[in-house]
Amino acid sequence: MDIKIAVAAHKRYWMPDDDMYLPVAAGANVNACADYAPDNAGDNISDKNPHYCELTVLYWAWRNLNADYIGLAHYRRHFSWKGAGGPKFQRVITREKLEGVLRKTDIVLPAPRNYFIETNYGQYAHAHHAADLDLTREILSERFPNCLSAFDKSMARTGGHRFNMFVMRRDLLDMYCQWLFDVLFELERRLDISAYSPYDARVFGFVGERLLDVWLETNRMPYAELPYVFLEKQNWLRKGGAFLVRKFAHGG
Repeated sequence: MDIKIAVAAHKRYWMPDDDMYLPVAAGANVNACADYAPDNAGDNISDKNPHYCELTVLYWAWRNLNADYIGLAHYRRHFSWKGAGGPKFQRVITREKLEGVLRKTDIVLPAPRNYFIETNYGQYAHAHHAADLDLTREILSERFPNCLSAFDKSMARTGGHRFNMFVMRRDLLDMYCQWLFDVLFELERRLDISAYSPYDARVFGFVGERLLDVWLETNRMPYAELPYVFLEKQNWLRKGGAFLVRKFAHGG
């Protein structure tokens, strides 16, 4: 199969030894990495990287790569497969494993993330700014009213597909990216982020994560889910503590 997975990176890091993976320097004007494809070549939005995160790599891949299937992963976070064991670096999915999945489906997503005690809207409002999602909904109501039902349902759930990670058949990727960047560029035009912290200023990457499920549900797209592996240690105690602080600091 003709598959290309763009691996977004802002620094040099271990990469899978498989030619379906293409390391791409995200925000290459600042984060150029020798031997990595720069996301500021060809048609690109590389300058928006501080606010769009890995989506500048997605945009570059969409506009500049030619493959039957195109995907996006992160230098520290990759797709794995059910039953994978051993060291983390050996659990990154291989071409052979992925091809087996793509013979049965045209879209592959990471296993969903569940917030359990928070809705997707509540989690975002506690972690960032509720206005980001409120304005996104307003834009959808004006430009894509057929997406409103899926948006509201997604916001009311307690989990969803995150990280802007997926592999899609090329024609489906074209459909998704045309819609996604239409919404995000309009959100960027309307949203004032001048007072946002550098973290919250990554707003369009964060909102993009929440829009994938909206597009999938609106268009009734079937997909398969795979586990993902994070290649570095995570401090779950600290993450959980920060989550509770944000939640109760905003009044629960």
